[in-house]
Amino acid sequence: MTQKHFISWLVMALLCLPVFAQIQEPVKFKTELKTLSANEAEIIFSGAVENGWHIYSTDLPEGGPISATFNVDKIEGAEVVGKLMPRGKEIEKMDPIFEMKVRYFEKQATFVQKIKLTGGDYKIVGYLEYGACNDENCLPPTSVDFAFTGKAAGNTPATAETAITENTATEVTTDTAQTATATTVTSGTADYWAPVISELGNYGENINNESHTWIYIFFTGMLGGLLALFTPCVWPIIPMTVSFFLKRTKDKKKGIRDAFTYGASIVVIYVGLGLIITGIWGANALNSLSTNAIFNIFFCLMLVVFAASFFGAFEITLPSRWSNAIDSKAEQTTGLLSIFLMAFTLSLVSFSCTGPIIGFLLVEVSSTGSYLAPAIGMLGFAIALALPFTLFALFPSWLKSMPKSGGWMNVIKVTLGFLELAFALKFLSVADLAYGWRILDRETFLALWIVIFGLLGMYLLGKIKFPHDDDDNKVSVTRFFLAMFSLAFAVYMIPGLWGAPLKAVSAFAPPMQTQDFNLYKNEVHAKFNDFDAGMEYARQNGKPVMIDFTGYGCVNCRKMELSVWTDPKVSQLLNDDYVLITLYVDEKTKLPEPIRITENGQERTLRTVGDKWSYLQRTKFGANAQPFYVLIDNEGKPLNKSYSYDEDIQKYIDFLETGLKNYKK
Repeated sequence: MTQKHFISWLVMALLCLPVFAQIQEPVKFKTELKTLSANEAEIIFSGAVENGWHIYSTDLPEGGPISATFNVDKIEGAEVVGKLMPRGKEIEKMDPIFEMKVRYFEKQATFVQKIKLTGGDYKIVGYLEYGACNDENCLPPTSVDFAFTGKAAGNTPATAETAITENTATEVTTDTAQTATATTVTSGTADYWAPVISELGNYGENINNESHTWIYIFFTGMLGGLLALFTPCVWPIIPMTVSFFLKRTKDKKKGIRDAFTYGASIVVIYVGLGLIITGIWGANALNSLSTNAIFNIFFCLMLVVFAASFFGAFEITLPSRWSNAIDSKAEQTTGLLSIFLMAFTLSLVSFSCTGPIIGFLLVEVSSTGSYLAPAIGMLGFAIALALPFTLFALFPSWLKSMPKSGGWMNVIKVTLGFLELAFALKFLSVADLAYGWRILDRETFLALWIVIFGLLGMYLLGKIKFPHDDDDNKVSVTRFFLAMFSLAFAVYMIPGLWGAPLKAVSAFAPPMQTQDFNLYKNEVHAKFNDFDAGMEYARQNGKPVMIDFTGYGCVNCRKMELSVWTDPKVSQLLNDDYVLITLYVDEKTKLPEPIRITENGQERTLRTVGDKWSYLQRTKFGANAQPFYVLIDNEGKPLNKSYSYDEDIQKYIDFLETGLKNYKK
């Protein structure tokens, strides 16, 4: 491969990234209830699978693509016998990702669940949940709903017991679930659930923050790459590698060109890693897991382990035979391939320092729901990591002024360990909020952060030492100022224990309502967390409504609440002039009864409170991002354009006052 071909391939790979964002529906299921005898029946799920896709039937480890499972919402006059069983031709092979044998279906997937009919009328309502994957990515867990009713009498099969549909089963009777229409979920005379998308659009379009999010992800990745540069695993390699390229040939231009190729190879490797992460898990699956308890607890523990590694308790390294094999291969080959293999060797050798930083970066972008997010984050990381190799190759005289390796790099590692420990609490907090455990309320979270940053300040002052620190561990001027900043930050958070908003940590700390003791007067409390009840209250009291669509895992929601809502004018408007209804779209509380809805021509089942509010936001207002604020009158009609994330307090005040004026007209 020539350098020209190599660079062309790299450019094409980066230009083709948006292809991964296509929405696909590769499986079409049909569901049937088949009577075997007077007291035996089978529910058969038959799926047509597109070429290149497959459905797992193996029970995979937690967090992997979901295997097919049978779930019951309601059952009367019948009993489930055994487990859901695959039927038909399965493929079995060793999966390198899970390191176990897996079974899956291609082209045609059939699953059977045996049912025992106990006599008389029966009613079975539930859903099949499955995951579909191809060689590049996996779709999020998908459900196939079914509802069967009939009568088990003698050997005469019931005529109403079979329902065959595509993807979702049509209900045979309508008394097993509610239908999410305005007439069944609203009270009073007003049709509160009626869509107002066009009316909302007449006020002006809402601001799209997606590009801002991507820029944030890119620069977050670049910051991670810069931090990785100053670790003991990477910094000492820079002069050796650059010198190698400059000395391997008498042609200085060729040496510089090789160094550029080396940097480009680093970019390709890490961007490829980002694409592999998305390909394995799928962007939507990562997003759906963002408030999952096991997912967040796993990442919390992972960051704690990384922190312990940075503190010197142990080293996280890849098997040495991997790096040795790649290194020897690089020596045996020539040309661009050898340079690429050298870059790959750097990635493996430096894993003990870069791994925790990369892990934290991927955790941060996991909840964006974008296929490109991991690749964009890795692009920023790789550019920062590759930058010094190309710069020092262009200006080799800079190598003489390059700071020597020493204990200062271990200080950076330990500092990163403290930061990893602090951010681990963020992920534990998300799980705690979503499931209502209340083990990490705001004051508990802040107390732990105060201790962490206080200890970091003491370490930077040389009062605490770790195994890899130098014996003298002298405190430089830089360390002194960093210690002062860390200790000042810890002191800054102390008033938060009594309710101060702490705008600097609003994106990370749990919401204010989780705090038991609060002396702060400008706090905003939602009057209702139920849409219909809040609308009825507002109608009876003659007040406009602000709906706050939010999420427990929504960072920007916390920023708005503690940076904007705490303004005296904003809090006065929200508390006195509006009825504030806060709806969490990721709330895991089960609904008393599942709600059957038809959306975009397809039937779905809403099973949690969060599902219900997310459906309301999509169908009534045509949006699905959070935070999302909308002002409506007592008939459910908009009073102003919607408002999303923007910390400009005056804009928010204008938004509220305009809605109030329109309500009084």
